[in-house]
Amino acid sequence: MKRREIQWINTPVLSEAIFRYEKGLLHNSMKLWLEQALDIESTKH
Repeated sequence: MKRREIQWINTPVLSEAIFRYEKGLLHNSMKLWLEQALDIESTKH
């Protein structure tokens, strides 16, 4: 599957997503999106 490049991300949305990610409050699909967007290694094994 070809990886899509992100052209822009809304800063307030990204900030809120990071906050919720750190608190463990994101839905799985949003968590996966954020990990891919920021090249975060998943904590799930």
